Amino acid sequence: MPTTGFQGITNRAKPEAQIAGKRPLNPHFLADPVTSSSPDYQAVSGVRGFFTGDSVSSPSTPLAPYTACAGVPPEYCLPVTFDVGTNNQDLLDDPLYLGLRQNRVRGEDYKAFVDEFVEAVQALYPKCCIQWEDFANINAVPILARYRHKICTYNDDIQGTAAVALAGIFGALRISGQKLSAQRFLFLGGGSAATGIAELISQAMAMEGMDIAQARSRTALFDINGLMVKSRTDLADFQKPFARDSAPISTFVEAVKALRPTGIIGVSTVPKLFNQSVIEAMTEINERPIIFPYSNPTSRSECTAEEAYRWSQGRAIFASGSPFPPVEIAGKTLVPGQGNNVYIFPAMGMAVFATEATRVTDEMFIVAAQAVAEEVTDQSLATGLIYPSQSQILEASLHVATRVAEYIFDKKVARVSPPTDIAAHVRSCAYRPVYPPEPLSPRMAAELRPPFDQSG
Repeated sequence: MPTTGFQGITNRAKPEAQIAGKRPLNPHFLADPVTSSSPDYQAVSGVRGFFTGDSVSSPSTPLAPYTACAGVPPEYCLPVTFDVGTNNQDLLDDPLYLGLRQNRVRGEDYKAFVDEFVEAVQALYPKCCIQWEDFANINAVPILARYRHKICTYNDDIQGTAAVALAGIFGALRISGQKLSAQRFLFLGGGSAATGIAELISQAMAMEGMDIAQARSRTALFDINGLMVKSRTDLADFQKPFARDSAPISTFVEAVKALRPTGIIGVSTVPKLFNQSVIEAMTEINERPIIFPYSNPTSRSECTAEEAYRWSQGRAIFASGSPFPPVEIAGKTLVPGQGNNVYIFPAMGMAVFATEATRVTDEMFIVAAQAVAEEVTDQSLATGLIYPSQSQILEASLHVATRVAEYIFDKKVARVSPPTDIAAHVRSCAYRPVYPPEPLSPRMAAELRPPFDQSG
C-alpha cells in the first residue's frame, strides 16, 4: 500500500496548522477533480471541508466556484489529491511521470487508505465538510454510503448532479403547471449519475407525501443492455431499487412508448440517442415533454436543442449538460438552459460554511433544487429557460444558500445558534474581493504624480 502521509496523525494530539504564523488553518471543504488524461489519480478539495475525485489536474479547480459563485472565503478551502498509483503503462514508463510508480490500489487497501484520510481530517479539522468528486462508480457509491451518515460530506457528481437535474424539473413544472408526483421519468444511462438523480426525484416525491417505493416505481433506467428489469442478472446493488418487474425492452424508443414517461433524462455520454423517433414519441404522449440530454461535452449530448425543439414543434421543455444557442421556431425564440452543478454546490458550500452543519442530507439538496427554480423569472420561463441567468449566479447562490441554511437550522444540525435574520447572516459570511484603501508612501505618491502642473 502506498504511503498516505496520514500515518499516525489520529494517534497524536490535534495540532493547529498555521498560515504564516498567524491564524489557524481550518479548512471547511475538500474536492477531487478528474481529467481524461489520467483517470488513475484521485483528488480531494474543500470549503470548511474536502473534495475528492480521479484526476491529475489541479484539485483547486472545483474550489474556485465556491468563492466566485457563492462567496465562500477562499482561505477556508483546501484542495487535496490522492495518488494511489496508475494502471496506465505509458505513464509508468514515462521518466517524467511524477505520480506513484505502481499499479492502482484497489479493494481493502484502497478502503483503508480512504478511511485513514477521513479519520485524519476529522482529527485535524472536525468542522470540515468533505466533498467527493469525479470518482468512478465502483468507488463513488460505496464511499458516499460509508460516510454520509457519519460525517459532514457529499458527492457532487451524485448529489450535486441530482439536485441540478431536480432543479430543472421544478423549473419545467413551473411551465407545464403539473405536480412532481404526477411525473414519470425514463433515464438513458444507468450509472451513479442516473441513480443519484432518480433517487433524489423519489425522495422529493416522498417529501410531498408519496410512499418511497411508489415514488421509485415512477422512474426507469435504460442502459446498453436495455431496460433495467428485475430478471436481469447484471445489475449493481445501487441500480436494483429502480429495476422494473416487467418484460425486457431492447430499444429506447420502444421503452418510451411502453412506459409513457413525461420526461427523458440522458446521462449515457453517447450522442444522438434522443433521435427524431424518440422526440416525436415523447411529443405524442405529452403536451410539454421534458427533454434533458445532460451528457457533456457537446459532442456527447444525446441531442441538440435545435433537434429537440424542431422535432417537438417547439413544445419540448429542454435543458442540457452542454451549452446550446437559442433556437427560433415559428417566429419565437426559445432559450435552452444548461443544467450545470454550479447552481448547486457553491450554494451548498456557503450554507454549510454559514451554519457549520454537522451533516449534508438529501433533503438539503431537494431544498436547494427548489430554491434554484424559485430564482427563474417569469420572463425567462416564457422563453423556455428553466435555470437562472448565470450572470446573476452570486445572487441566486446566496438565495439558495439561505434556503438551505434555514432548513439546517430548522432541523437542528447546525453548530452555531440560529441568527435573527438568516439571509443577512449568510451574506455577512460571504467573501468579497475588496481591499481597504491604504495611504501611499511619499515615494509612491511622487512617482504617481502627473508630470504637469495642475495648479491652474
